Amino acid sequence: MLNRTTAGAAAVVLAGVLTPAAHADDGRSGGICKGATMFVKVCAADGGSAPGTAGGDASATTAGTSGAGSSKPSCTYTRLDPQPPPDNMFWKGHDRTEKGAVYGVNCPNSQGARTVWLPDGQAPAAAPVIDPEAVARRAAASMKLTGPAVASPRAAGKYVVGMPMWMWADPSPTTFGPISASATAGGVTVTATAKVSQTVWAMGDGTTVTCHGPGTPYSPEHSKAMSPDCGHRYQRAASDKPDGRYRGTATATWSITWTAPALGDEGEFTETRATAWTAWIGEVQVLNTH
Repeated sequence: MLNRTTAGAAAVVLAGVLTPAAHADDGRSGGICKGATMFVKVCAADGGSAPGTAGGDASATTAGTSGAGSSKPSCTYTRLDPQPPPDNMFWKGHDRTEKGAVYGVNCPNSQGARTVWLPDGQAPAAAPVIDPEAVARRAAASMKLTGPAVASPRAAGKYVVGMPMWMWADPSPTTFGPISASATAGGVTVTATAKVSQTVWAMGDGTTVTCHGPGTPYSPEHSKAMSPDCGHRYQRAASDKPDGRYRGTATATWSITWTAPALGDEGEFTETRATAWTAWIGEVQVLNTH
């Protein structure tokens, strides 16, 4: 299997337009088909194309939009010069005895480099390329990923300067993962799996804490011990803050890996989601009885 983290990840060329996997119910559902569950099949629209510059000697051309006023994105095809070595995977099983060439493909919103082999005389616009990362992003959008479900600090809690604060979030598929979804375009299915790789807690006092899990819930037997994986000590009270509270955020980084078996392709991208929280932080008052 080829990995998109290496240069020249594989692509697939389909003659004609892309065929949607299914039709959305009313065009307002965000492209999700009826009857979808956690594993979601997204109704894909074609990328649109128009006749381009034909001929194997064209150095670069763009697959245009499907008609006047269309806002569909286009991909730019650039003939590689020099061409890759004969045994290079970019040839997609073709060789130099065939009349054709390897082109680099640059599609909007795609993070990886891609290539395609085209016969001489065939315009790139006549051979739409499925961008599996774009399809994977549709799958990820259907998962409804959210920010951390912050359980501590609690808005109703009272916390003290110098004492350990244990931070944690309640994990679920949509707040921590893992969760998977599939999307299909032009007969090619891409499956994406999302999981939170880290959470950065902005504590409101100018410091941040990076945690690589949901955190450990506090229980009384821990007494004054620090959290083993996600904790903080405030060094001063929030008396100068509105309502005596620090205002912070917990920002989760979702790592989304995807595979497109039909293309021998895979990759990864990240997205972030944040949740705001507040914590009252005060000082222990010591009474002098003498």
